[in-house]
Amino acid sequence: MNNNLKGLVLVTGGTGFLGAYIIKELLDNGYAVRATRRSDSLPSFIPPAVMKKVEWVSTDILDVIGLGSAMEGADAVIHSAAKVSFSARQRKQLFKTNVDGTADVVNVALENNIKRLVYISSVAALGRTGNGEHVTEEKKWSDSRYNTNYAISKFWGEMEVWRAIGEGLPAVIVNPSTLLGYGDWNNSSCKLFRSAYDEFPWYTEGVNGFVDVADAARAVVGLLESDVAGERFILNGDNWTFRKVFDTMADGFGKKRPSREATPILASLAWRMAGLKSAFTGRPSLLTRESARVARSKTYFDNSKILRQLPGFQFTPLEVSIKAACEAYLDGLKIG
Repeated sequence: MNNNLKGLVLVTGGTGFLGAYIIKELLDNGYAVRATRRSDSLPSFIPPAVMKKVEWVSTDILDVIGLGSAMEGADAVIHSAAKVSFSARQRKQLFKTNVDGTADVVNVALENNIKRLVYISSVAALGRTGNGEHVTEEKKWSDSRYNTNYAISKFWGEMEVWRAIGEGLPAVIVNPSTLLGYGDWNNSSCKLFRSAYDEFPWYTEGVNGFVDVADAARAVVGLLESDVAGERFILNGDNWTFRKVFDTMADGFGKKRPSREATPILASLAWRMAGLKSAFTGRPSLLTRESARVARSKTYFDNSKILRQLPGFQFTPLEVSIKAACEAYLDGLKIG
């Protein structure tokens, strides 16, 4: 890193859920931050005073010229830009952004002799079988009906990073589980909170990993500051049933808990009805064929490797994370 504070870090996807929290964590730790965005809007869930400290660059990761300019003079890159969707209709866009875009980022990083790159992947890129499997960083990808198009795109995005590592890029990969926290509840995994607030009636006993978004950001910066390279790390606070997550959110909002179990037949009807509603409203649905299938699967993610790598690092209990997020969303509604 250079002598300008602790160095200049470029964050791609700086207006995204995790990207915004990573920016806040970097600034809190004395870094100079440059970040890419595709529009002039900034995330409202991070204080404006924080976002004003960022050098914003309006470009897209598919624009290699703009990406090269954004990376000029940077000491490190955190590649957080990605498309998240469980709609089969967006498969082409998923692969364009998550695979081709990642290839652009690592290629430009190699050309600019970037000293360090952290790639934000997903536990989805490790694959899931849905049979109660315990997943570690050593898991090998295998085809499964539980692998969504998003998961496949992130897997191939990782392949571009591993290729660049082989070409000499000092990079590390993180695989966050489902991110929870205060954000824009019309987008990303924050829509889970909106669904709980709206008293979404369905639940499943499927098991998934969840992590506080601020914890994920702390772990990313911790790995940025470490010497480790050529490895991946699962970022997961705990493994809960979807039912427990929705119950805890509903309690945090003072709303009714979901009361209808989404059996395979009922889930099939539910995602079809949600699709029709989405077609009329134009608002993407949280419930699709892919997300319904994942919600019924059971996968447990192991977080022991990151805890060994970052001594003293601890994950926030999910009960605490969800309660704090619910309070923040309610406060936001009062202000609005």
